This record gives sequence, structure tokens and C-alpha cells, in this order.
Amino acid sequence: MQELVKYHISGQLKVAPEHCVNHVLDKMGKPHVQDFDRFCKRFYEETKKIGKEQYLVPYLMSSHPGCTIADAVELAVYLKKHHMRPEQVQDFYPTPGTNSTCMFYTGLDPQTMEPVYVPKTAEEKFYQRTLLQYYKPENRRSVIEALIRAHREDLIGNGPNCLVTPDIEYIRTHKQQPAPNKKQDSRRAGKPAGKNTRGRNTSRKTPVVDRGGVLTNDTRSSRSRKYR
Repeated sequence: MQELVKYHISGQLKVAPEHCVNHVLDKMGKPHVQDFDRFCKRFYEETKKIGKEQYLVPYLMSSHPGCTIADAVELAVYLKKHHMRPEQVQDFYPTPGTNSTCMFYTGLDPQTMEPVYVPKTAEEKFYQRTLLQYYKPENRRSVIEALIRAHREDLIGNGPNCLVTPDIEYIRTHKQQPAPNKKQDSRRAGKPAGKNTRGRNTSRKTPVVDRGGVLTNDTRSSRSRKYR
């Protein structure tokens, strides 16, 4: 590593982790992402020792057999966490004589004969590719749509862990609901609306009767009042 960093790099070293989700890397026949993380750590340690400013340029692939939209989101999160912004992303294209091509056409892993998810629609392939370049302003709307599709709206916002800020359309279609009306909610729940703290229904009106030209709400008969 020391010799590589000191004598054989002119500022940038291209590497091909291709993905960060291990079950996708298994389908690619690549080592797990932990190996790449160790390589990165060692590379930057050696670069710092010799006093050079050198960088790794990752080569990444989207829509490989076995990669779902959720896996593409995880890759985008990984890139943000490690401050990687790939300028180029390779969308998977089947080539003859490879296990990946076999999986693409058959939907089966030839090593295990187990079913493999294969993204084939132009829409999903577009979303997966766009997620890897989430940081580009022209991709914001597409990234938002991809995150909604992946049920990862927690990554839309202004927080440090979010991939993209909400645009006008997202704000317009995701307005906060008005505060619930307690009176209406109590009626929906089957509770009487006019109860006081003692449980008496104060909303029921007492009838008013005429007692010799005097209006009163005393509904007792005159006989009952006479012998009280």
C-alpha cells in the first residue's frame, strides 16, 4: 500500500466497490463492503503520512440482479455518510457468459437455483441510477419520487441525514392536517357532547311551563307543591 500510494497514484485512484449491500455484492461475486471500508481507511492513512492530497474515485453499479429500490437507497445513504459523490454511475447491462446475465434473463441464481429479484422496468432502473447521484440539483424531484416509492420519506427534509430537501410539489402534497376538532371527535367516538365533569348532561333543556301567568321551569304539578 505504501508503494502504491507514494509512487503510482497521480491524485486519484479508481476503485470498484460497485455496491455496499452485501447480498447484492454476493450476486456480483464481489467481496463485502467491510473489505472496501478497510481499504479506504488504510489508503487515507498512508496518504496522510506522505503528505499528499489524494482521493479514491468509486465505480458503482445500479440495477444489478438482486438489487431492489430499497438497496439503492441504502447505497445512496452510504455514499452520503462517506462523502462520496460519483460523477458516473453504470447501469447494469447484460453481457454474454456471466452469472449476472444468467440471473437477468432467468430470474434464478445459477449457483443456488434460488429466485433473484431483477429490476427490468425503465422506471425502476432510472430511479436506482438517479439515487446514486442524489446530490445533483436536477435530480431532486426524481430522488424524492424514488424515496416515496421506497417508503423512505424520512430521508426527505433538511436534517443532516436526509438525502434531499423537499421541493414545492412535495410540500404542497404533504401539508400537515389541521388539528382535530375535539367536539367532533367525541361525537364520532359515541360520547355525548354536553357532559360536565360530574357526568351530568347539561345540554338537555328543561321545558318551561306557564303557572298562572308566571313562566317557570318547575314541572311538578300544583298538587305535589301544595303538600310538600
